[in-house]
Amino acid sequence: MSLEPSDPRSDRERYAAQLGISQAALDLYLASEVIDLHIDSFIWHRVFGYDLTRKHGRGLLGGLCYSQADIPRVLKAGITGATWVITTNPTRDARGREEVFYENLHELVSILESVEQVQICKNAEDYRQARRAGKHAAYIGVQGGNALDRSTTSLNGLASGLVLRITLVHLLTSSLGGTSSPGRFWGNPGLTSRGKQFVEQLDSLDIFVDLAHIDERGFWDAVSVHDKSKPLLVSHTGVSGVHQHWRNLDDRQLQAIANSGGVIGIMYHSKFLGDPLFSGSAESIVRHMEHVVARVGPDHVALGSDWDGAICTPKDMRTCSELPVLVDIMLRRGWPPDHIQKALGLNFLRMLEQLRG
Repeated sequence: MSLEPSDPRSDRERYAAQLGISQAALDLYLASEVIDLHIDSFIWHRVFGYDLTRKHGRGLLGGLCYSQADIPRVLKAGITGATWVITTNPTRDARGREEVFYENLHELVSILESVEQVQICKNAEDYRQARRAGKHAAYIGVQGGNALDRSTTSLNGLASGLVLRITLVHLLTSSLGGTSSPGRFWGNPGLTSRGKQFVEQLDSLDIFVDLAHIDERGFWDAVSVHDKSKPLLVSHTGVSGVHQHWRNLDDRQLQAIANSGGVIGIMYHSKFLGDPLFSGSAESIVRHMEHVVARVGPDHVALGSDWDGAICTPKDMRTCSELPVLVDIMLRRGWPPDHIQKALGLNFLRMLEQLRG
């Protein structure tokens, strides 16, 4: 299908006025590669039949928790690339998780391939091809490695490179290791022997090892067994240097990701950013990004929204449609334009090229 074309460049003055941002901010945004590391909208398709190919409003909750992104709004917002995520249901047994994962992978691919303005990508060269064709570059990620923890051969079906990255754990401790969330129930178990083997398998397949959600001990276990020639990734997180929270990374962890050549995607959930749950500010996202830049430099920060991941986004940036607001805030806080463009997408592309070309 071909979605109704909608080009934010056609009336920039009106678009900037609608968003309440400067023309300079919008122009810089539209001249940039804009890549999000974590969009979780597919989970609502699975649970409620949320149509990713239809333009939605803000839903029953006004953009809180869900209805924050869909393909038409992503296209209209000028988001040039994103990782669309399959989140694991931990309540199934190992065989069921694996079977359902591959069913979901097939379904997500089918949805993305059904839209003419979208191209599924595996590497940086694919991204460049998609951009030349005027298409959105769609990558596929997995949240919860226990989707594929049944045996050492469970990952064999991903040898084609279709899946770009896998978050080792999610909100519950699994056979691979411990989560950072209260769902771990006890201690910091770190990575199990199976979890360490899983990291080595991901490295061998050039699949990014994503250390979002993992407990501190597991984080360092993964760093220790990870192939040092490959970059590590944290797709969506906050930072403890701005707000102490079980979901956020400390400065030593930021440095470890940077030392690998990897990037840290900053997420948009107000509570993790340190704001009131229902009235956060997009400026807090920028403050977390600034902390990453201050500690490890401008080459290791990225966008990691977690749109539709049951999050409460800032009141001035409820959905993907308002994303240019971030650039306006960055400019007002004195960010150099080249640093802004790195954070919007160039850092991710550099890391991706390092791993896959």
